[in-house]
This record gives sequence, structure tokens and C-alpha cells, in this order.
Amino acid sequence: MKKGKKVVIKDLAYLGTSLEDVKKNLDKLTKYKKEIRKAYKTINTYLESNYYLEKIKKMKIKKDEFLDEELVPVEACKEHYVKKFNKEHELTKKEVFKYFLIEFAYNTTSIEGNTITLKEAKNLIEEGLTPKDRTLREIYDLQNTEKVFFELLKSKKEINKDFIINVHKKLMKNVDNRIGFRTTDVRVIKSRFKASPGKYVLTDMNLLLDWYSENKKKIHPLVLAIIFHHKFEKIHPFSDGNGRTGRLLLNYILIKNNYPPLIIRKKFREEYLNSLGVADKSSFTSIKKQDYKDLVQYIADELVTNYWNLFLV
Repeated sequence: MKKGKKVVIKDLAYLGTSLEDVKKNLDKLTKYKKEIRKAYKTINTYLESNYYLEKIKKMKIKKDEFLDEELVPVEACKEHYVKKFNKEHELTKKEVFKYFLIEFAYNTTSIEGNTITLKEAKNLIEEGLTPKDRTLREIYDLQNTEKVFFELLKSKKEINKDFIINVHKKLMKNVDNRIGFRTTDVRVIKSRFKASPGKYVLTDMNLLLDWYSENKKKIHPLVLAIIFHHKFEKIHPFSDGNGRTGRLLLNYILIKNNYPPLIIRKKFREEYLNSLGVADKSSFTSIKKQDYKDLVQYIADELVTNYWNLFLV
């Protein structure tokens, strides 16, 4: 931390050997109290994230061929989420998830073209204030996302065809009445892939669910969620709402495995689509590292970045 060109705190490690000691000693630095207060969130994020990073490093966990260097930061988030965040007061957790949901709903719907701004999404979800000059479809889009997310947060159900169709049905309420897997071909505007032909959607979804069942205990949960998400999007099993459904299912797989949910942000939409495009090189049943490297790294980065910004209380 600097005051002009002068270093106020050169190395936080000098302040103690434990997280608690460092925080206590920071409080004693009255000479720089104003600077510390101003930078408290940054300092606290650094202390907490670094503490859990070091904790995971000491565990010497088994390497993962897909996550590589992202494995330790991802596991640090999980460790904090399970050991600290989940022990917070229920009302505190509810508030954090509400804020997460606002960010998630805004980003996941705007990726698909929803024009409601983040501020409008916040007012709609927190205060019930309907934004002006927006369509009812866009409003229901966000409201449905909120409802389904909190249902999934509490759900213990297994992922199967009926579960996926039900999630999609609830997301599309008052938005699109075409429910169930499509049986006709679909043209994805500006798509970089060919979706499954309508007559093969059910077959491909059965293959995907078989793949999921076979691999859910074999692959790292984040990698499992990411690859499932990609293969789901490539099938494009519904007439509309595939991206929104797929991103919720990605998060459901994470939650079921005690990992925090994540947000794929709209501002990096192009990078997200490009990473999905690279993964399209894989065959339907293959999971080659070179095909999924970009997508796994991109989404792992989104998880880590968003986690410390949203779940640190």
C-alpha cells in the first residue's frame, strides 16, 4: 500500500504469521489508519484469498490435467466457501446470494440480448420497481431467473431429462411457451456451430446424460460442469433459452459438489463464445485437454475473480 510514492506497508506478512494476527496488527497502525480504512476492502480480500491459497498449497492436492495452475485458486475458493462462508448467519448468506443473483441474472440474460441494465435489475429484484421502456419479456426473464436460482440452491434432485425440462420451463414462463426438447431444426443467429438436428436432440441429450453419470465421480466438479455446459449448448435442445438454462445447470453442478456458483460476465461475452467455439472441435463423447483448455481456464478465472468480490463478508 502506498502513500504517494512512499510505501506504507511493504509486505503484509511482516504483520504476523496468522490471518488473525495480521488483522489485529493492522488495527494498531494508527499512523496510517486513514489509508488503511480507505484500502480496507482490498487489503482484506488480499489477506483472505492469500490465506486460503497458502492453505491449499500445503495440502498438496492431486493435480488436474484440465485446470493446471487454476486448480489451487479454485480450491481456495471452495475451502473458504465451505469452511467460512457457509458458517455465516443465514441472513448474511441470504443477502450475499441475493447480491450474487442480481449480478448473475443481469449478466446471463444480457448475454442473450436482454437490455435491462444492472441498476434496473437491482431495482427490479430488490424493490420490485419495473424499469421503464423495457418489454414484459425482459422483465419476466430476470424474475424467472431469480426464482429458479433460489430453487436450485435448495434442490437435492439429480440431473435428468425431466429435471432439465422443468428448469427450462420455469425460466421461460411468460417468455416463450415452447416447452420440452425441440423436434425441429433450429438456426442459432450468428452461431459458430451446428446444433443437433431436431430428430436427434433426444438421442444426443440421452448421450450427454449418460456421459454425465459416467464421469460425475471421475472428473473435477468444475471441469465436469464446464464440459457439460459446452456439450449442452452444442446440442441446443430447446427452441429458446438454451444459454440461460445451460448456465444455471453449470452452477447447479457446482452447488451440488459444494463449490460456489459463478458468473459469466457479459463484458467478456466474446471471449466466452470464442472459448466455446474452440471446444466445438471436440467430438460429442471426447474431452480432450487441447479442446477444452481455453474454456476451462476462462470459466475458472471467472469463478475465482467473482468469488472474492461477492462471497467475502
